[in-house]
Amino acid sequence: MLLNSISDGSATVSNFCQGDDRKAMLNCLTGLGINIQKIQTDDSQHEDDTFLVKGQGIHNLSNPEKILDAGNSGTTFRLVSGLLATQPFESTITGDNSLQNRPMDRIINPLRKMGAQITGANNSSFAPIKIYGGNLSGIEYIMPIASAQVKSCIMIAGLKASGATTIIQPEFSRDHTERMLKAMGADITIDNLSIKIKPSNLSALDILVPGDISGAAFWMVLASCHSNASIILKKVGLNPSRTGVIEALRMMGANIKLSNINEEAGEPYGDIKIQSSDLNGIIIEGELIPKVIDEIPILSLAACFANGKTIIKDAGELRVKESDRISATVDGLSKLGADIKESSDGIIINGTKKLIGARVDSFDDHRIAMTMGIAGLLSSGVTEINRADANMISYPDFWQQLSNLTIKPANNVS
Repeated sequence: MLLNSISDGSATVSNFCQGDDRKAMLNCLTGLGINIQKIQTDDSQHEDDTFLVKGQGIHNLSNPEKILDAGNSGTTFRLVSGLLATQPFESTITGDNSLQNRPMDRIINPLRKMGAQITGANNSSFAPIKIYGGNLSGIEYIMPIASAQVKSCIMIAGLKASGATTIIQPEFSRDHTERMLKAMGADITIDNLSIKIKPSNLSALDILVPGDISGAAFWMVLASCHSNASIILKKVGLNPSRTGVIEALRMMGANIKLSNINEEAGEPYGDIKIQSSDLNGIIIEGELIPKVIDEIPILSLAACFANGKTIIKDAGELRVKESDRISATVDGLSKLGADIKESSDGIIINGTKKLIGARVDSFDDHRIAMTMGIAGLLSSGVTEINRADANMISYPDFWQQLSNLTIKPANNVS
């Protein structure tokens, strides 16, 4: 959506999930004067999720009439901030209470080095932030922490900076933005951990968005841990920088098969078949962590049904997500009877293969809510989840799809 908004020409985006995070992105883009309309299509599968985006180029955005609100979406906040830094006007972007507690100096520092004037809350480290952009210069930036959101923010700013912008990552992270920029004609060069982008105009590109592998992870773990299950997930994104959850589950012994592999705008996708499996504990650490950072709560649940011990470390980034996901995961699963404890940068689980229903909390975190939903389905007895509607942030259909499963009893969860 964002890259098509600043491209030359119009394009359609289909299979666009209309969760709260995506709505926040749409609201920010329309607030900058982008014309985005839901349209009807002959494809019955996408008649309610196809949008026409009329790109205006990166030079023709409108000064927003009010503060832009990214809601709960860190991705929206950081990527739109990179875009605002390219514009010759003053603007303010904020988010909800959760997002206002997430560190934003990670984008503020490089954007300032490029020439943007930025002030923010709490010593200019948190939202809301005020940005006066334009007249950016390319920089070489060594990232202290691997983050797809941060590097994407810098790359977007680099599209309108004078000279080349080089980003050096400490380790690999998700590369959706790089792939999309290349597909849309950006002057971008990738050499191992180094990314160089030069000022570029983008060409609009029709996109059919593959299914989100982070959403698919819940069903992969459910099928793997259930005693008699088989689930097929269709047209799921299989970007190599995102398939860490498949890698981790296979390391644990999960029976996962991929088929019908295709590609859309540089992004591979395909079908995933998962069947009941006898899992074993593993160590999840190092280079694998950026590839599974959003799936660690649900992988922790898988570890509860594995033989032996699972150790997750190097994941301190989880403490500054929508919730402290290390603490929230341990809190919920321990209430269900898991042998689980937290470390400073991870989680340690001794598999017991048995959970008992209890009352748990989502902490208003969508991934925690859905992890507890799958945990409740795998537990004996009834599980009640407080603030379960947090799923609306990223996966509005989750509870309906869970209740539709033929591997019952889905009524274990309320």
